[in-house]
Amino acid sequence: MSNPSGLEEWFAPQVHIRGDVYTFIWEGEERKAQLVAKKKEQMVRYQWLDESDKETNFFELIIKIDEMTGELALLVNDFAEEGEEDDQKMLWDEAVHELKRHIGG
Repeated sequence: MSNPSGLEEWFAPQVHIRGDVYTFIWEGEERKAQLVAKKKEQMVRYQWLDESDKETNFFELIIKIDEMTGELALLVNDFAEEGEEDDQKMLWDEAVHELKRHIGG
């Protein structure tokens, strides 16, 4: 969830890292995000650097394992502008589908 090669498999075609700043590249468009929180094998949070509202403009990926069943879930928290929620959900659905394809899920 935080190494460039892993993210390139499902999240963005190109990912570069310099320190704690990640550059995500989709079809020539670049967006930079800073890794602001990380718990090994549990969660990561990225803060978009090109947005003015720093409090809500981040995304995080959280891995949860159900204690009873052992099932693994990926929780995605992302913030979208009003009216863009469906588009954002569709983008994440596609990304998670690609992740499942890569891990054989």
